[in-house]
Amino acid sequence: MGRIQKMNEKYAGDAENKQMNENQIIVTVGREHGSGGHFIAQNLAKELGIKLYDKEIVEGIVAQGFSKEFVEEMDEKPINYFLSRRIGEFSNSPEEIVAEKVFEYIREIAKKGESFVIVGRCAESVLRLYPHVISIFVTGDKKDKLKRIEDIYHLDAMAAQDRIRRVDSKRKQYHNHYADFKWGDSRGYDLLINSSRLGIDGTAKCLAGYVKSYMQVKGIEPQTLGKE
Repeated sequence: MGRIQKMNEKYAGDAENKQMNENQIIVTVGREHGSGGHFIAQNLAKELGIKLYDKEIVEGIVAQGFSKEFVEEMDEKPINYFLSRRIGEFSNSPEEIVAEKVFEYIREIAKKGESFVIVGRCAESVLRLYPHVISIFVTGDKKDKLKRIEDIYHLDAMAAQDRIRRVDSKRKQYHNHYADFKWGDSRGYDLLINSSRLGIDGTAKCLAGYVKSYMQVKGIEPQTLGKE
């Protein structure tokens, strides 16, 4: 059982007692580095007229009294098992402390009842108790991911390839430590999509169509998006 599932059991009673907004749509976007996942999520949020949470989560944790540099360094970072100790609910791992603050913050966002798109951070597992969570994972062809990372970070092909490997490895370890299914495993998501097929804009439009079709099937009116 993943750590998030254990946390969710603690919150299950609150979820049952709380009147959830049945019109709330939450779209979670996992992504490979270089797949354009952030930009797709950004465009998807615009298509749907709802909020996007990505770096905004870091800002939310910083507002609780942590330094921005510390949170950015620990965000979506796997724990160092050799230097970490946990006794019951208490951990001395800075990576784990930030992760649990992030998960709490994500739950607080969801409690407001508004619809939103959120990038990474095991959100599909953290928000599993909510009725209308649509989980997406974005992948991409190697050449397209390399080109995107080369352009964004001004790297040569070798350096871009190394960056993709390192970032994806950290995201995978982070996700697999907390969640109860493997990062990028299609069985854990509602939809896995290759952004190389349609590009950033096309992929976002495709996903928006999927969300709107889901809403139609569930009887959720489009004008309720973004409203409590």
